[in-house]
Amino acid sequence: MSLRTRIAVAGGAVVAAALLLVALVLYPAVEANLRNHLDQTLATAAEQAPTMAAALKAKVGREGADPKFPLEPVGLGTIELQIVPEPVAAGPSDQFVDLTDRDVAVAAGRAGPYFRDVDFQGIDYRVYTAQFPGSPGSLVRTATPASDPDSILRELFWLLTASAAAATVLAVVASRLAARRVLRPVARLTQAIEHIRDSGDLTIPVPAGGTDEIGRLGSAFAAMTAALDGSVGAQRRLVADASHELRTPLTSLTVNLTLLAENPADDQAPQLAADALAQTGELTRLVNDLVDLARYGEPPVHTEDVRLDLVAARIADRRAPHANLDLSPTLVHGDPDALERAVANLVDNAVKWTPPGGPIKIRVASGVVEVTDSGPGISDVDRPFVFDRFYRSPAARAHPGSGLGLAIVRQVAEAHGGSAEAVRHEGGGARLRLVVPEASP
Repeated sequence: MSLRTRIAVAGGAVVAAALLLVALVLYPAVEANLRNHLDQTLATAAEQAPTMAAALKAKVGREGADPKFPLEPVGLGTIELQIVPEPVAAGPSDQFVDLTDRDVAVAAGRAGPYFRDVDFQGIDYRVYTAQFPGSPGSLVRTATPASDPDSILRELFWLLTASAAAATVLAVVASRLAARRVLRPVARLTQAIEHIRDSGDLTIPVPAGGTDEIGRLGSAFAAMTAALDGSVGAQRRLVADASHELRTPLTSLTVNLTLLAENPADDQAPQLAADALAQTGELTRLVNDLVDLARYGEPPVHTEDVRLDLVAARIADRRAPHANLDLSPTLVHGDPDALERAVANLVDNAVKWTPPGGPIKIRVASGVVEVTDSGPGISDVDRPFVFDRFYRSPAARAHPGSGLGLAIVRQVAEAHGGSAEAVRHEGGGARLRLVVPEASP
């Protein structure tokens, strides 16, 4: 069942349930109202019995106001009127419904008037029994066939049933037509996603717009495809850049090993072997950097509280013992290995660019690690790209390195919800900054 059909069925079910609820309330209310109206009519007719009796007497040529005369039930419209003179005795009645002990008690004034449903000659009657007004000991009974309100209720039942069925069918049709219009953006979104699935082209525009749930869904898919396209592009660039960076040391290593194999007794054999080992070390560092770049680009799995100032002090002691330290207690929460690697890369970069004996300053405070060297600095043209993967400025190509150290710094920062940047430094040298959100103590 399609979503449009399910919406149509749901709309019809809601309408049917609402009409059923209305019918369950309306039918008993109408039935009670009809019964109450019928009972009031019978009671009113009984109260007017003396007037009716006098009119009947006049009609048959009898004078006087004495109502004590036997009468068979007289039809007054839909109401049957019967007057039972005293003495009223329980037992079978030839004229109408049998008299009961309760009827005798009502005629004598020992019981109040009452209603009952009886069957007389195959017809169901609603009967009202009361003492004849102004004549204790006599009885008046008014009755009407119970089928009269039953026929009205039966017509009401079929009217409600037919109306509910028609309204349900109309609601299903209307819901399906409305669902087609409402779900039209979903259909366009589905077509676009299926086209992306079949073609693999993530640049296909995904319909998006609006602030409702469908618009938000389209915007989410558009953002997802844009992110996937960026990720695929980044992977392709990474493979291309890695291939280019790996090709140079591999070519040099292959040449050196080939020369060694062809002339093992050559005087240059020790130098060729040393060059091969150096190229092997460069390849190892490049592969390790690639692995770290991929590993630290994901959200950290193992996290704990880390004192950045202690991490910076430990790294400076090992790699830049003469650095000028300005360390304030700074607590962050993250992957300790990744954070240590990022700080170490900043310090290594400063050591690489600082002339022998030149000053290096390391400052840590409020989740910020700032390393300043005393090298030639970073030009305004290169500053936006120093944290890109494999980016090496023209001045850096003469120095060893893969161009991944600072890229790892940015990966670690972003994985921890922070950032990395190269800031302008007027005093000479380069100033690189790692920012990580500070943790509560």
